[in-house]
Amino acid sequence: MTVSVARSLLAGLALAALTLSASVSAQAKTVDNSDPTKLIETSANIMTSELDARRAEFRKDPAKLRALVERTLLPNFDVDHSARLVLGKHWRTATPAQRQRFIDAFYGSLMTNYGDAMLEFTGDRIRVLPSTVAPDATSAVVRTEVKRSNGQKIPVNYSLRKTEQGWKAWDVVIEGISYVKSFREDFGAEIDQKGIEAVIQRLEAQNRQGAAAGAKK
Repeated sequence: MTVSVARSLLAGLALAALTLSASVSAQAKTVDNSDPTKLIETSANIMTSELDARRAEFRKDPAKLRALVERTLLPNFDVDHSARLVLGKHWRTATPAQRQRFIDAFYGSLMTNYGDAMLEFTGDRIRVLPSTVAPDATSAVVRTEVKRSNGQKIPVNYSLRKTEQGWKAWDVVIEGISYVKSFREDFGAEIDQKGIEAVIQRLEAQNRQGAAAGAKK
């Protein structure tokens, strides 16, 4: 898989953060963030169940898909920590307002660019692999496999950290490609050339255009 294809899949999974499912009870209604593997499994189950039941509805109204993501996935994804790592050295020089605008615009852009790809995910093509996490651990990696249409299995690993609100994911690594590192390189180069304000404004404009396009569907 080429880097561009991997990053497209990566971005979609990064926003969906945990759109992976395996041998999870269909009765799961709430996300269990008390354990890294349970976090992946229960949030995945909710997402894939909703997608299977409302796929046509989400295609017609992207705002409803965004609402599902915001309700189910983003609370369990450490967006602040992840965005801070994506900005790297530029986080220190950004104002508090710029930091928050970047966080909002960045994750909004993932939804705008890759939301449609989420609609193609189904639980039967994804498997969460067994993992053991020590009771006193503060970080963990949950390994999964995604089966492509040609049968090829792609390793997708989630990095998680323990917070006061429970476990949260902060990075997704597909075939060795980290979404945090990849976006840090891209945004870092753009910010060096144009400045962080210009980058934020570009993302915000892109999101407005995406929202307008979605409203016309």
